[in-house]
Formats: sequence, C-alpha cells, structure tokens
Amino acid sequence: MATPAHNTDPMSDDRTVRGSEAEAVEVGANGKRAPRNGAQGGAGGKAQRVRIQRDYADIPAVKDETGEKVAQLFEGFLEQFSEEDPRALPTSSLTSGGPSSTASRVHFYIEQVKGMEEFKLTTLYVDYQHLHDAHELLAKAITQQYYRFLPYLRRALQNLVKKYAPTYLYLNAHTASTVASGLSVRQFNIAFYNLPLVEGIRDMRTDKIGKLSSISGTVTRTSEVRPELTFGTFTCLVCHGMVRDVEQQFKYTEPSMCPNISCSNRSAWKLNIEQSKFSDWQKVRIQENPNEIPTGSMPRSLDVILRAEIVERAKAGDKVIFTGTFIVVPDVAALGLPGVNAEMMRENQGGRGGGPGAMGGNLGVSGLKSLGVKDLTYKTAFLACMATSADVRSTAANIRSDDQGVEENRKEFLESLTKEEVQHLESMVRSDHIYSRLVSSIAPTVYGHEIVKKGILLQLMGGVHKQTPEGMHLRGDLNVCIVGDPSVSKSQFLKYVCGFLPRAVYTSGKASSAAGLTAAVVKDEETGEFTIEAGALMLADNGICAIDEFDKMDLSDQVAIHEAMEQQTISIAKAGIQATLNARTSILAAANPVGGRYNKKMSLRANVAMSAPIMSRFDLFFVVLDECNEDVDLKLAQHIVNIHMHKNAAINPEFSTDELQRYIRYARTFNPKLTPEASKQLVTLYGKLRSEDAQGYGRSSYRVTVRQLESMVRLSEAIARANCTDVIMVEFVNEAYNLLSQSIIHVEKDDVDIDSDDEDNDDDPELGGGGDGEEGQAGPGSPARDRTASATPAPAPAQQPKKPKVTISYDKYMLMMQRIVYMIAQHEKEEGAGMPRSAVASQYLDEIEDQINSIDQLEEETVLVDKVLTKLVKERYLLELRGSSNVQEGQDGDEMAADEEDEPVLTVHPECDVLEA
Repeated sequence: MATPAHNTDPMSDDRTVRGSEAEAVEVGANGKRAPRNGAQGGAGGKAQRVRIQRDYADIPAVKDETGEKVAQLFEGFLEQFSEEDPRALPTSSLTSGGPSSTASRVHFYIEQVKGMEEFKLTTLYVDYQHLHDAHELLAKAITQQYYRFLPYLRRALQNLVKKYAPTYLYLNAHTASTVASGLSVRQFNIAFYNLPLVEGIRDMRTDKIGKLSSISGTVTRTSEVRPELTFGTFTCLVCHGMVRDVEQQFKYTEPSMCPNISCSNRSAWKLNIEQSKFSDWQKVRIQENPNEIPTGSMPRSLDVILRAEIVERAKAGDKVIFTGTFIVVPDVAALGLPGVNAEMMRENQGGRGGGPGAMGGNLGVSGLKSLGVKDLTYKTAFLACMATSADVRSTAANIRSDDQGVEENRKEFLESLTKEEVQHLESMVRSDHIYSRLVSSIAPTVYGHEIVKKGILLQLMGGVHKQTPEGMHLRGDLNVCIVGDPSVSKSQFLKYVCGFLPRAVYTSGKASSAAGLTAAVVKDEETGEFTIEAGALMLADNGICAIDEFDKMDLSDQVAIHEAMEQQTISIAKAGIQATLNARTSILAAANPVGGRYNKKMSLRANVAMSAPIMSRFDLFFVVLDECNEDVDLKLAQHIVNIHMHKNAAINPEFSTDELQRYIRYARTFNPKLTPEASKQLVTLYGKLRSEDAQGYGRSSYRVTVRQLESMVRLSEAIARANCTDVIMVEFVNEAYNLLSQSIIHVEKDDVDIDSDDEDNDDDPELGGGGDGEEGQAGPGSPARDRTASATPAPAPAQQPKKPKVTISYDKYMLMMQRIVYMIAQHEKEEGAGMPRSAVASQYLDEIEDQINSIDQLEEETVLVDKVLTKLVKERYLLELRGSSNVQEGQDGDEMAADEEDEPVLTVHPECDVLEA
C-alpha cells in the first residue's frame, strides 16, 4: 500500500479532497471508492483524479457572532439616535428643508440617509461623540477593532438605507428590477469624525493597526484620483465560469481556485471589468506639523489613502485631521531597483556551473522567493475614512476665501456662527473708529510700530481680485516688505501672521531655493513618472507666505518669484511637463540692510540688496529704525519685562484672535467699488507721486510706476473692507496715499551742506554729505577754476574750525531747487536769455514774502538763497555765465567759486531736463 499523498498546497481549501480518509481515493467504473495505487504516478494505468462533489449546504457557514452583534447595535444606534438641540443639527435642518422645532425630536442619521438619497451621496458621517454618549461599549468595540467590524458597520448602513430609502439601495433600480435580474448593491461608506484624541505621525506603531484613530499633519503632496478595484469579477479561461465579488486586499487579488468541480484552474483568470466594482482612490502624503517635531528630529511623512467621496478634500498646504485606521500594505516599490528583477540578478551573478559574473565571482542566487528569501517587504499607511480641517477655529480656515459670490458667501458665513458671535460681530461693525482699534489689536506682544501693524492688517484684509473681459487676472493681494535694523521685531510680525492664518507658510530666504519656493519636478516612487511637488508659494495659495531674511536670497532665486508676485501664477516647463500653477498668495518679507544697520545717508535701494523689479512688486515698504529715545526705550523695556513676568496677563488687546478672525472673514465678503470722487483723487495723487519722482525726490527710493497706482487702489479697497463698506471714499484714498508715500518716498535724509566758502580739498566729502547728487559727476567740473579760487584764501587755514557750516534740511533744499530752476527755465522760455544772479534772488524772495515775518529772517533767507545758488551751480543744475557770452541751458556742475567784477548770469544747465508743469 502506497504512502498517502497529503495535500501540501497552502492555497487549497476544503473544496479539495481531504475528508477523514487517510489516503487519496479514485472513482472506478462501479462507483466504489478504492485505494489509489501508484500515487507517484506511473506511466501505465494512470487513472484520472477527480474531486468528489459534496453538499455544501450541510456545512454551516462560519459566523462572527461579535461582528453580528456590533452590526445589530450600530443599526439600532443609527435608527434611534435623536437630538433636541437644533444647533447640533446643521446638516439635518438644512437637508430636511422644513422648520425644526425644539419640541420634536429629530432623528439625526435617518434624516442624513434621506439626504444621501436626495443628493446622490454614499457616505454617512457619524459623530463619534454621539456614539460614545449613546452606547459607550459599542464605541469602545469599534475603536479597538475598527478594521474587523468595518464590513458589519457597512451592512448595518445598507439595512438602514433599505428600510428608509429602498430605491437607492441598488444601482439603476426601477420598479420591475429584482436582485435576480442582475442588480448590484450600491457601495456605502461610513465616516467617523470628532474623535476625542488626535495623535501625531510618530505615535503610529504596530499596536495601532486595525484601530480607529485620528492623526494630524500638513499635506505636502497629492496624487491624481484613480479608480481602485474593490470587488473583482473574474472569468475562468479554462471552463469560462464566473467568480463574483472577489475582495481586493491592497493588491491585485485573483480567486484561489475555480469553484467548478471539473476544473482545477488556479492561475488563468480574466478580469471582467463591466461587472467589477470600482471606487475613487487617492494617495496623499502628509508631514508632521512644525510644532509637533521633537528637538533635533527630522519631520516624518506618512501616506494616507483616501477613498470614495473623501478624495480631493485635502490639498497641498492644508493642515488636516484624518480619521481612519493604521494598516500594513506590501511595499511593491521596494522589491527592486527600476528595471532590475530576480531573474536578471541571477543571470548577472552567475548560476550553477557558470563562470564569474559581473560582480567578481559567483555570489549565489538572491531575491528568489522559491529559495525562501524574504524579498517581500511591507510598509505602513493610513486608511482614512474622513478628512477635516486641523484648525479648531473653523471660521479661520476660510479666512481668505473668495470663491463664491458676495451675498452667498456672507450669508453662509453668518449662518455658521452662533447667535452670540453674530451679535458681537454686529457691535464691532457698528462701533466707531473700528479701523484704529483693529490696528491696536494686531500683534499685541509687539510694542509700537503702528504703521507696520496697519500694513499687516490691510494685507490680511486684501484687495478685490478682478478679471478683465479678455481673461486677464488683476491681483488683489498685497505684498509687504519690512526693512530695518536688528531687534526691531521683524520676525515677530512674520511669526504672528503665520500663527494667525491657518494657510500661511514661513520660510527663510537663505535656506530657500527657487524650486523650494515655487515648485519642483520629482519622480514618483511607484509609477516612475515625473510629478510636480508644491513649493512654499503653492502651499500658501489663498494665504500668506512669510519670507524672512529676504535680502539673503540669491538673485537667481529672487527672479523665480517675479511671476508669482505679480501674475500670481507659477509656470513650469521641464522634464516633459508644461503647467501653469496658481500661487494666489500675499508675500510678507523681512530684510536686513546691507551693512547690518540702516544707513540714512544712502537711498533705500542702496540699503537693501534687492533688484528694482522685485522692489516695484512690493505694495508697501516699511523702514523700521532702532533710534535712541529715552521715553520710548523705558516704555519698551517695561512692556517686555511685564510680558516675561505676567505672560498673557500683561497683554490686554481690545479684540481677541478669534474675534479678529471672525471680523476679517466677514469684512472680506465686501467688494468695495470706487466712487467718481475717489477716482479723481487717485489720479491726482498718482500724478503727484510721479512728479516728485521725476524731480529727483524719488532718487531716495525706486521709481514710481503704474504698479504703485494699482497699489493705491488695492490699499483703498482693503481700508474700505476694514470699515465694512462697499464704497471707497476719498478719505480711504488719502489714507492709502499716506501709507504709500511713507513707505516709498519718505526716507531719512541728512541735512544738505550748502556752505561753499574755503572749499578746496573738501569737495568730495561735501558732495558725499549732500547725499543725493550724482557723486561720480560732481568732482571733475572745472579744475582750472578750482585752483584759481583756492589760491587766494590759502594763507588763512586757521580760520576754518571757527566758522560753522551752514546746513538746511533736504526737503527745503529740494523745494528751493525746484522753484529756482523752474523760475529760470520759464524766464529763458519767455525772454530767450538767462537771469542775472541778483534778479533770481530777489524774485525768489518775493515769492516767499508771505513766509517772512522779520528783518532778521529776511537777511537769513538772503544768505541762504545765495549759498543755494552757489551749490546748484556746483552740482550742475545751473550754469553761471560771465560777460557777454551766449546763454545756454544745463544741469548740475562742478564748484565754481570765482569772484569777478561782472554780475554773472544764471541759466539752466544743458543736461538738466526740466519737465513742464
């Protein structure tokens, strides 16, 4: 008697012949069982082995009694749970459409099932707190073994849908349809939310596998939505039988064996796509939140799998709480390098009897499952059933939302607030001087700097985005740059804004590259295709990107954000990808001066290492100086000491952070428009800015361009929003002009030295002290006259320290230069000749006669005019002619200090451009 042949196939089940016999059996012609001889399978007399048909109806199905009990209890919870408080039922009250009274108990989840049928949804959202309050034991069971009970929970939901929405249970159901006619049951999902404990990525360990939990993180990358095979229908290629509803276990899973007793097919299968069930699938990569990273650790990442209606809920840059379970899946990407598999490694390294391989010898066979090598590795992921915003302040999550219409957006926002919050918001809107009170509540830990706080408030408010008929987008976001000395709270403002806005990204200029700020093209780990990974500006879409140490950025990296700052898009053309991405973000930058401290003798452009195109894209520049002032220093020191002593008790802002966020969110629902008076004022003020820039005032800053006009419009809109009005008044335009003029034009200047006596070797230092002339051209004016003029007073060097230098303010010097040059130019235009020097002085004194109150003041102004005329000649704004020479026109020139008998005639230098008034 041959040794019994035991079934060693691990994939076999009880459908194969095992029975209680100790040996295999065959079926003879007489139908009797007989021991099989020659189990080793000789060549002769080989009988066909077939399986005996068994009556499977007699075999009881294995049931999970606990799972059935959980399904029964959960169905009862969904059907019986009700709420009396209407504030806890925002969804059901809107879905039912009828007025909800507190006297009648509304069944929360039954109403939601009816709403699912009405809006064609397949996901039921369950509040975990409801479940915990109604049935604590059931909530604990679902939490501990969520993945085990998930099919039973879905079955309970199907029973509920079958009872209250029977026509919605099946796909394409109609009155004549039956289950026997081939109807397929619709797939329903359950999403839990509002779990009491939210864990971090580092807390996910193997003991969390299969349990219901919540994790929080920042989304860094999202994949496209793809179809996932959930239940496959397969056709046997041998007997053409069909196997339905084969559950897929995180990989492509085929039936283990054909159920037909006359067919033993295990591998030849074909997927029947039409009768298989697919669902939406998306993979999201999340990273630890910055405040959750331990000291000295790198941020960790985790893949999150989203299915069905939860896809596209999380976008790159969002801080999200995912609810679901921790799972283990096969790491298909780690099976080998791209293009390298086990067979190739076997050939290269040499097999049995082969010569030495490319690796320098026979290293044996590696990576083959048949040899028992564990080549299959695993990785962890998070299977999410719900995705919600991580910010507890739900009103702040959409603080910069401009997607919907004005009225709909405002109405929806007010409906989301409680009655007390709406009343408090109305009192804030109706109160007086709300603009200045809001400014005082911005960044309360920072003392002073009211002008900077105004700019940050207006940046949070933002202007109105516009679209031209041609499809051109006009940005409404404001870009602000803070330039100043060390220790003037620049970084504190940036940190405050990042904590205030949920969608804000903080980065440093020196540690940021062009790709890190905009977008990078990376290769996907699984597919091997090139994909786009979002940078800081894309992550801050509809938010604020705070860039510290902006001046430390390389020029090549600064160029990368040109497009993002003005057009608010990022264009990429690399690695076969051509895309234009949205970067609708405001930029708040902080920069240090070139020399460490701001040099008031130099212009703003010379103090900051930025190019002119970048500077023109900033709407507001704030120069913050660390100046010594005894009163301010004492108050500042007391403020800082109080914060260290009393902490939050030392800060008493009028409005809290939540109140500010609600107000800003409400104010952003207004879209103010210009009135005719405000439009005229805008044009007038812009012309004033341009004229001052053209006359030399703008040399202290960058050129005033049309971008500054658009900045005034955006600032006016932001101020109108801060006052919660739909009309831009003239007062708002004037406030915007004051902010812009202070940030662009008003740059600290040294007094101008106009003393021209006894100047020989001190020409260059005095020209440098003047600050704003063209220093490179002021030196080589007329060296012959310099030598002649300095020859006479040579014997009296000892008198120089006794004589103080005469100086006037920069603004007064520019005003006198403007009046004198225009006066001489007008005289030349009318008479065709220059003006005598004495006539110029007397006519100027006549023009300012109303400003002179005494004889002493008249004598001072007379001396002042004479010295200013000498300096204008020296700097080549005027040309001094003696004798009967022809009159010419010109600009600034070298020092000409000769005393001759003939009265000189002054004319405008030929290189000086005089614009018509």
